[in-house]
Amino acid sequence: MNPVVIVGTGLAGYSLAREFRKLDAATPVLMFTRDGGEFYSKPMLSNALAHDMSPARLASADAARMAAQLNVTVHAGAGVSAIDVAARTIEVDGAPVPYSSLVLAIGARPLSPPVGGAGVDAVFTVNSLADYARYRAAVADAGRVAVIGPGLIGCEFADDLLSVGKRVTIIGPDATPLGRLLPPRAGAAFRAALERAGVAWRLGTTVRAIARGQGVHALALADGETIEADLILSAIGLRPETGLAESAGLAVRRGIVVDRFLRASAADVYALGDCAEVEGLVLPFVMPIMHGARALARTLSGEPAPVVYPAMPVQVKTPSCPVVVSPPPAAAAGEWQEEAVEDGVRARFLTPDGALLGFALVGAAVAERQGLAAQLPPVLA
Repeated sequence: MNPVVIVGTGLAGYSLAREFRKLDAATPVLMFTRDGGEFYSKPMLSNALAHDMSPARLASADAARMAAQLNVTVHAGAGVSAIDVAARTIEVDGAPVPYSSLVLAIGARPLSPPVGGAGVDAVFTVNSLADYARYRAAVADAGRVAVIGPGLIGCEFADDLLSVGKRVTIIGPDATPLGRLLPPRAGAAFRAALERAGVAWRLGTTVRAIARGQGVHALALADGETIEADLILSAIGLRPETGLAESAGLAVRRGIVVDRFLRASAADVYALGDCAEVEGLVLPFVMPIMHGARALARTLSGEPAPVVYPAMPVQVKTPSCPVVVSPPPAAAAGEWQEEAVEDGVRARFLTPDGALLGFALVGAAVAERQGLAAQLPPVLA
């Protein structure tokens, strides 16, 4: 019996293995990863400093323990270099490994900031436990930190840095932070709250070049200003890992193209998590992974199950100013209605006939999350 093969041991890969084992205790499962195979919560990386979490504390189990818990075989430090969909094999260290079903759970990689200068190689990104270990060590000696990117991840890291006494400047082209998630009034309220907490904002501009000095970096901005920082963190977004799939001839757009059953464009090949584009949706959040893992486990065990996404509000981990947001569908007809509440902003996206399609809650308004979420339609029914 050829095994089920899962490429990737992040939240998507391990969640699928766990759900599959609830339904099938016998089929062999092989898991491959380039890294150490430790189990940890990647979302915790952006608020780990506040909780004094070392890399060792973040990893709740190593690869051997995960293998024993899930009755699977985990090959750590083993990168998959190719997929042969005709032969139904993957290539690992130059050798073919057969599969009955193949699941790509390979995540996404950080985008690199489009900047020049000798200091570009000093820019940190944090997307793995190893990244976090290097970043945490460097932060210890840094007083001033420049965060490139005013989106969700950048703001979470910035708030975390404030909690350990760092002076933080956030830089980005947007008029307000969280520009893809918050409408203008909500974004302005969030900006003001983080500014009161200590964030310095440089919005409406970008970093053009970075000069590297003796432990100090000079960031030349597009508006002609220059700021100095001891450490630079880039958080301008993620791009689904699609190279392996593309080289195998699988359909790729923004992510690996899959249908409601998470099936890719070759037989018995699937994609799950941040690397997948499900019915046109790329959703790099925890809840879509969990719903996808449960559905795909049923499919792999012989009971085909389409993935269903209910409304899935996202909590932004910024204790200085709580935010919960459930964005409306792209290109949905309607408009934002924003209103101030005591110590916060409530924003609702309403259709022309008054139906709720999305919301954004800032500050004390996050208490309304449950009631508003109950009114939303599913993301994918």
